Amino acid sequence: MRMFTQQDVASKILFEFKQADEHMISHELHQFLLEKEYPWLVLGAPLLKFVENCIFKVPQDERIKGAVARGTYIEHTDKIVIGEGAVVEPGAYITGPAFIESHAVIRHGAYLRGPVYISKYAIVGHATECKGSIFLPHAKAAHMNYVGDSILGYDCNLGAGTKLANLKLKHDNIMLYFGNTKIDSGLRKFGSIVGNRVNIGCNAVANPGSIFLPDSTLHPNKTALGIIAKDEHIS
Repeated sequence: MRMFTQQDVASKILFEFKQADEHMISHELHQFLLEKEYPWLVLGAPLLKFVENCIFKVPQDERIKGAVARGTYIEHTDKIVIGEGAVVEPGAYITGPAFIESHAVIRHGAYLRGPVYISKYAIVGHATECKGSIFLPHAKAAHMNYVGDSILGYDCNLGAGTKLANLKLKHDNIMLYFGNTKIDSGLRKFGSIVGNRVNIGCNAVANPGSIFLPDSTLHPNKTALGIIAKDEHIS
């Protein structure tokens, strides 16, 4: 069982984020993700400011270009962008600030609470709640998921019923453990960093501050804690 340092984890995640063209990450999001030394530092207030800035750059009359079905509930329309080719199904509830790129899909009964950034071809599925989070292209939370204060990487998949918990029972800051080193994330609400191509099985739960390195797997009905790497579980 390998012990990961803070720098190991950051390099593995950030190296993948740097492949912006291959993973279809927008230029603005790419630059934002690389602003901080560690990916969890973009969550919270920095994400709110980033999403608001992205929205501000889009003219007011061009902010809703996608196919928004009748029966969709949208609050604060001046703080929401829905790109051309995106689909929002009936019964979805979106409250800004929210930036939804082209060809993203927001399915029936989804609940988006800003700030959220949903990249192209990502899916926020039926009965899925997404709050304070980033979805990279092709990230999928398709069925009855909770995604709180998290980053979902390129082409990752959350199985039905997966929950990314973002708040400790004691409501104190989320601590991260790297080998024998304990790091204060500085965040009271921090869900998970889910790397590219990660697969999480149905009804799994990720404890606050869980980090899934690229290509790792969490099996159905399991609970994640700490750093999850391909073929090994480090906690």
